[in-house]
Amino acid sequence: MIRTVATTPFDGQKPGTSGLRKKVPVFQQPHYVENFVQSVFDSLTDFEGETLVVGGDGRYYNREAIQTVIRIAAAAGFGRVLVGKGGILSTPAASAVIRKHGAFGGLILSASHNPGGEHGDFGIKYNIGNGGPAPEPVTDAIFARSKAITQYRISDAPDVDLDTLGLTRVEDMVVDVVDPVEDYAELMGTLFDFDAIRDLFGSGFTMRFDAMSAVTGPYATAILEETLGAAPGTVVHGEPLPDFGGHHPDPNLVHAHDLYERVMAPDGPEFGAASDGDGDRNMVVGRGRFVTPSDSLAIIAANAHLAPGYRDGIKGIARSMPTSGAADRVAEKLGVKCYETPTGWKFFGNLLDAGLATVCGEESFGTGSNHVREKDGLWAVLMWLNIIAVRRQGVAEIVAGHWADFGRNYYTRHDYEEVDAAAADALVADLRARLATLPGTVINGLTVEKADDFAYHDPVDGSVTTKQGIRVFFADGSRIVYRLSGTGTAGATLRVYLERFEPDAARHDLDTQDALSDLVEIARTLPDIEGRTGRSAPTVIT
Repeated sequence: MIRTVATTPFDGQKPGTSGLRKKVPVFQQPHYVENFVQSVFDSLTDFEGETLVVGGDGRYYNREAIQTVIRIAAAAGFGRVLVGKGGILSTPAASAVIRKHGAFGGLILSASHNPGGEHGDFGIKYNIGNGGPAPEPVTDAIFARSKAITQYRISDAPDVDLDTLGLTRVEDMVVDVVDPVEDYAELMGTLFDFDAIRDLFGSGFTMRFDAMSAVTGPYATAILEETLGAAPGTVVHGEPLPDFGGHHPDPNLVHAHDLYERVMAPDGPEFGAASDGDGDRNMVVGRGRFVTPSDSLAIIAANAHLAPGYRDGIKGIARSMPTSGAADRVAEKLGVKCYETPTGWKFFGNLLDAGLATVCGEESFGTGSNHVREKDGLWAVLMWLNIIAVRRQGVAEIVAGHWADFGRNYYTRHDYEEVDAAAADALVADLRARLATLPGTVINGLTVEKADDFAYHDPVDGSVTTKQGIRVFFADGSRIVYRLSGTGTAGATLRVYLERFEPDAARHDLDTQDALSDLVEIARTLPDIEGRTGRSAPTVIT
């Protein structure tokens, strides 16, 4: 039986960079999930009888929210729901399933790299039929509907057994509980030289993959250990847990520090990697060398032809604006274009669909390609394994060789997390107001060449996206970028990005913070971060 339930709007159901993210108790409020999901469906047309993909990263409240989504989808008229067994689908796997099965779209239940647990974060994101995050016109329509909603329709059918593969019915809708790994693993097998990687592991090559008690555990175990022959135990923290084992599921040098230390040890594995809560981010580290996400993107682009799925070369590279210019130099050498977009994977979608870009990346530990429409943590790890297997070089040697060929972009990001939102907004507004007066000024010995607020003109659909980050360029080619992040759930996160290009190979082994020390000082004093926010130092440095 389908019921119509009267409701009233909730404040703040505006999808951010990657969907709606709030604390778990917010989503647990009566009608909260129902309102948002109904607002999504009310903003769509022509989906009657179509297929919807549903899954998440296994975090707390995942199963309960999925049951609600299924009931509302049945009431809305969808003909079929594909849901991952146990409610599990990594974000890139969900994109792969949407694309393979020609689904109308999908709902991904995740807050990505944000902490989980009873008092942690939760999120819901709508992906369109190309498998990618909904573009801004769709998310704007969802938000507008959420502010005016007066009712939702929902089936009162019992819960679906999410732990048993197979078909059930909810009203007139078929619910198909599927293996969450199968389609994704099949796709990876078409892209990479699995025989070469098997030979690499067979030669005694050692690796440690930290799934961070998050969604990629089942995927990494199936592909790395069971298919490619990595030693049992290569994958650690491989069981997805509702609270991610009490750890922060963000694969960076702070939250995956144990992995870094193990790989750097003289007797440690030769290669280490990690992925985040929903599987779309990655960290790569080799014995003696951590690879920054910006360098990883550039090195992957330069070596993509070594993998069967990219043997004909790449058509273009796309990077988010805060990501370093390392990929630009690769694009120039390859004779392809490098596109600079706002932060948010949805901005790569048009470029990928139009065949203008093949490899994409963000400095926030996200890399991917045209195989899906999301960044893909395990894909990046497999690409690195493919490169290592073909070149028979270690990570440190590959990175050093790349810098020798292209130069090194020293790069760091300083995050000030959970800053008072009003203070952060005022800081950015003041900087924005000073942009016209900055060029020509000398700060800490460096001359400002230009300053702007990044705006993106989409070359495919002509849309314009403004106020995407304040950029300060210096005469020596270095730059500082200030941007407020849209992925947190408390206060505001101020991200500060610093970059300097170094062509001299004799200066490629400096400590990053030392190499950028003058920029670090400017970045703090120019907007008076401490005076405006009370923060004397960043929360996280990557």
